[in-house]
Amino acid sequence: MPHFLRRPRGKGIFHRRPGLSRAFFVEASMAVTIDDVKRVAALARLDLSAPQEERLTAELGRILAYMEKLNELDTDGVEPTSHATPVAGVLRRDEAVPFDGRRELLAQAPDMRDGCFRVPRIID
Repeated sequence: MPHFLRRPRGKGIFHRRPGLSRAFFVEASMAVTIDDVKRVAALARLDLSAPQEERLTAELGRILAYMEKLNELDTDGVEPTSHATPVAGVLRRDEAVPFDGRRELLAQAPDMRDGCFRVPRIID
């Protein structure tokens, strides 16, 4: 969890967050306050309205509660991954190849000289 959202560890007391449309319980140590949302919004230079702050407070609370649930999984012996599927050879070799479309490309030029595009001068 980012340092600006860290809260001291509570006793694991669950409480209902006021202002939410449905019952939503989070661990007291994972609670996100509107002040937290305002602080993050200020860091991101976002101007949020009061309803947006309420909505983001609820969403961040749900995200952190889900992350806490994921932390309960036993991941001993699971290799860290960067991709869900193996990725190999995603880049081709950088080799020069002849370009066969030069004539068609130059035919579209409004003005050309000696096989090159001619453009108006923009700097005197």
